Amino acid sequence: MSPEYPFDEAATARVVVDDTGTVVGWNDGARTLLGWAPAEVVGRPVGELLVERRPPAPTGPRWDGTLALRHSDGRTVRVWLLAHHRPALHDTPGSWLVVTPLTGDTPRPSDDPLATAALAQSPCAVAVYDERLRLAGINDAMAAAIGLPEERIRGLRLSEIGGRPQSAELEAHMIRVLANERAEDIQIYTRTGGEERAHAWLARFKPVTDALGRVRGVCLAAHDFTENYLARERLRLVNEASKRIGSTLDVTRTAQELTEVCVPALADFVSVDLLDPQDGGDPPPRLTAPLGLRRTAHHSVNAGNPMAVAKPGDVQHYPAGSPQADSLISGRTVVASVDELNAWLAWDTLRGERVREFGIHSTMSVPVRARGTTLGVAVLTRYRRPDPFTPDDVLLAEEITARAAVCIDNARRFSRERDTALALQRSLLPRSLPKTVAVDAASRYLPAARAGVGGDWFDVIPLSGMRVAMVVGDVVGQGIQASATMGRLRTAVRTLADIDLAPDELLTHLDDLVVRLSEESGGDSSPGEVGASCLYAVYDPVSRRCTLARAGHPPPLLLRPGSAPHRIDLPAGPALGVGGLPFESAELELTEGSVLAFYTDGLLASGERDPEAGHRLLSEALAAYSDSLDETCDRVLHALLPAGGVADDVALLLARTRGLPAAQVATWEIPADPALVAPIRKQVVDQLAHWAMSEASFTAELVVSELVTNAIRYGTHPIRLRLIHDETTLICEVSDTSHTAPHLRRAKMWDEGGRGLLLVAQLTQRWGSRHTAQGKTIWAELGLFEE
Repeated sequence: MSPEYPFDEAATARVVVDDTGTVVGWNDGARTLLGWAPAEVVGRPVGELLVERRPPAPTGPRWDGTLALRHSDGRTVRVWLLAHHRPALHDTPGSWLVVTPLTGDTPRPSDDPLATAALAQSPCAVAVYDERLRLAGINDAMAAAIGLPEERIRGLRLSEIGGRPQSAELEAHMIRVLANERAEDIQIYTRTGGEERAHAWLARFKPVTDALGRVRGVCLAAHDFTENYLARERLRLVNEASKRIGSTLDVTRTAQELTEVCVPALADFVSVDLLDPQDGGDPPPRLTAPLGLRRTAHHSVNAGNPMAVAKPGDVQHYPAGSPQADSLISGRTVVASVDELNAWLAWDTLRGERVREFGIHSTMSVPVRARGTTLGVAVLTRYRRPDPFTPDDVLLAEEITARAAVCIDNARRFSRERDTALALQRSLLPRSLPKTVAVDAASRYLPAARAGVGGDWFDVIPLSGMRVAMVVGDVVGQGIQASATMGRLRTAVRTLADIDLAPDELLTHLDDLVVRLSEESGGDSSPGEVGASCLYAVYDPVSRRCTLARAGHPPPLLLRPGSAPHRIDLPAGPALGVGGLPFESAELELTEGSVLAFYTDGLLASGERDPEAGHRLLSEALAAYSDSLDETCDRVLHALLPAGGVADDVALLLARTRGLPAAQVATWEIPADPALVAPIRKQVVDQLAHWAMSEASFTAELVVSELVTNAIRYGTHPIRLRLIHDETTLICEVSDTSHTAPHLRRAKMWDEGGRGLLLVAQLTQRWGSRHTAQGKTIWAELGLFEE
């Protein structure tokens, strides 16, 4: 007796023989049958108990037959035996469990409820077990399922008849039914001794009682519902495929999800090979052998995919006659056994070796097609599962592959559109930042890892008077439309910056443009369909002052030398596209060497932290000292962005300010007397000589004379002349308090004036005017060339 089976086990003769043929187990039932004590038999070859020749070698995990055995008193006992092979497990070697019943032929009384149960009439497979859970009788359906006649197995336990782990589980249910006197229902999917394939069974265990209500045994009724079970499993697998396949817009990941769904539910190894897209983005419309397919994903029940003959990314060529080529060219699923693939496997020796090594017996090649286009092929292989692919398996594989094909096609289309948008985005962003006297600058742009490319942008724009404008913006939306809108806004900002508008005025004009773009894109819809945020700043290295304004954009961070980074207190301003609301600017003085950090909200956005935590990380990354702004950019991105990519576009612009030394600036107040223009020219020539720039004196004299004369004649006092220079440029500026700007025009032959500004334009690299709060400034830039 044992805790698992609390009854007398002597009703069965049980012998355990290891794989070497040595007896390792002998119970009391075996002693009753043959008379040998355990000590006389255990450890000896089992062949010594045989009277006749050895039985034929078993061809499977179960064997049954009648053998002549030697009794301890010398007589011969002919016994029917049932043997189950138990494979080696961990440190336990393999063995055979040999059983035979000792009570199967004992007649029962005619009024015994175990004998009167209507077994033969039941449409289900029925078996009745007595109070010791020994088989009392079965009907024909159960005998067919077990594959053994009733007279041979009567008196055996269920676990002895089945010999499988599932059999022991069923016996445990029977023990509970016997103890609790309550029926139990279970579902089990297993292969019985009489079945070639595993079947699904709905089993009901019910106590068998006599006329007095006493429990005399257990009745097992099993209904085969394999078709319903398999149909439900197919629906479950299709539902799982719809949930798991296409979780990302990544071709490789989608193909990998297809393989993981099918293994091991449908096959033991699955590979997905795709055609390479042509220049137009789609696979070729006409397919002919041999076909070049790129391995995109594969998955196996064995860790490490040892049976794969190609690595992801490898291109394999499949000739005519291979299931891959035949399936793609015909456009239908091809199911083949190994015998049908001998010609191809003889050509592809590596695959032939894998087939023999793993015992592959059948394959199924399913075309991956979506929207009328063939994308590739999925190959399902079986070697651990003994049964070949059925028509139902084909339908299931085609259903799952069709769903995956749409996801793969969507991923390809998204990748193509994303690459196009990214190429447009990068073409519209500055390829490199200009070198200016005012600032040293570095930038980074990162597109979103999974979503479409957005409309983030940045720019550094040289202005007159050695000043520089810095801008960063973010267009609402994603894709090509957002990139195109970004390009239009960046061009508009550069145009408005060229006429030297103040930051708040520039944003006002930019807001009007976005409103118009919104109206054009939305037709009769209200403004707001197109939106953007923007931050615009102008830094003057002479005064070391910076003027900033923003339109719904995060404020920049400022790092002064020797101080901690902090956000600049800047009026927020409405987002671009709202229309009708004012923008405000702020001005601050910057110490030379200060670092301004401009960024878009994608840098701080994260589902794992709040914005304030992002600001702290940004401040810490900026505070770490580095001479290189490029290193600082990399440190910021590493500190704030996840390794797997960002959810939104990121634009980052860092600018370290410089100051122009006072020795490189000269200023004069101009009296309102045209007769004093000549002495002013003399002072300019002397100043250029002091700066060692005498080669520019002639041109500078003409430009200064023209600009100063015009200011005295048409401007309003006070008038000021300023010269600024660096190593390559000399700038002449004349300012007055009049808001009337000069216009360049071509003088007629007999005109006495009108040629001054034309002369200035021809003698200088560029010239222009800008309005200030006090009036206007006319400026001209002269190029300096070293001899």
